[in-house]
Amino acid sequence: MDEHTRAPDVDPPSDSSAPTGWRPELDRWEHGTLRRATVHGVRLFNAGDYHASHDCFEDEWYNYGRGTVESQFLHGMVQVAAGVYKHVDFEDDDGMRSLFATALQYLHDVPNDFYGVDLLEVRTTLTNAQNDPSVLDGWKLPLDGRHPEATEADVTYAEGLE
Repeated sequence: MDEHTRAPDVDPPSDSSAPTGWRPELDRWEHGTLRRATVHGVRLFNAGDYHASHDCFEDEWYNYGRGTVESQFLHGMVQVAAGVYKHVDFEDDDGMRSLFATALQYLHDVPNDFYGVDLLEVRTTLTNAQNDPSVLDGWKLPLDGRHPEATEADVTYAEGLE
């Protein structure tokens, strides 16, 4: 594990699962900063703040080299947030489709439970949105079996990235 991605203060999964990235034998995340960015990014996405969600994933993405599963996941999630942003804020479904096609490529080999995100559901939704963008209406990202909403802490985190 890289020292710069360690964050011992990041909470364990909010359910009883042990998703990819959680190290139960050590009682911590392999990359705590990745989990922190994921939690904030998912919550902001679910609150409809796709730009801030994008920023959470993008900022963390810079911690990982090309070709790592962490980089693939974060780059894919950047594309997911950007694609929904294109659809919702700009009604640009061609742009959304392009971003989702790229996201699906990045997320293809990432484990389905990576850092608590249900990537099977994410990939299914992205695929279905290619033909029917209305599946994005009200869509929320799954994390630890839930669809958490943003809190003030998530907004503060994203504002600190600027």
